[in-house]
Amino acid sequence: MTDTLPSRADALALMQEWTPSESLRGHMFAVEGAMRAYAAQFGEDAERWGLAGLMHDFDYERFPNAAHAADAEHPAEGVRHLRALGYPDDVLEAILGHADYSGVPRVSRMAKTLYAVDELCGLVTASALVRPSRSVNDLEVSSVKKKMKDKAFARGVNRDDVVRGAAELGVEMDAHIGVVIASMRERAGLLGLAGA
Repeated sequence: MTDTLPSRADALALMQEWTPSESLRGHMFAVEGAMRAYAAQFGEDAERWGLAGLMHDFDYERFPNAAHAADAEHPAEGVRHLRALGYPDDVLEAILGHADYSGVPRVSRMAKTLYAVDELCGLVTASALVRPSRSVNDLEVSSVKKKMKDKAFARGVNRDDVVRGAAELGVEMDAHIGVVIASMRERAGLLGLAGA
């Protein structure tokens, strides 16, 4: 495994080149923040974990993978590109593992964390955007849990993945939501969730 990380500036440039959508960029920034927060909590390398979060969906718009093919389209195509650029194996394995259909098991704590925060970041974003403030800064854990129970709300968020992710990571749901909300508050401006 190579241990040389690409710079965040290089990773960010690649992500932006491949991802025109502001909302998908925002999602990747949110996941990057949550990964960095968990890396700090677990005593892991925040740059490395943040890189996995920042790049996990960078190929999604170019290779959407509606068929959920294990070895084609997202995330396999993006991982091939990142591998050619010298991205470390553990980061690539985490990116592959965030898609259940890839068939790549989530073994490392980094991979389990990426899976655990991915869908939850989407739910937290949607929950913040329907608040009168349109901000994550006054969003409470209880509000996110209430929205999670409402199947009509943010239909694109897979609730089973949120629950499975927390279980695989071995974290209690309220605490897990709290970590993600806190990490998103730290970058609320970047995420467009700082309010009106």
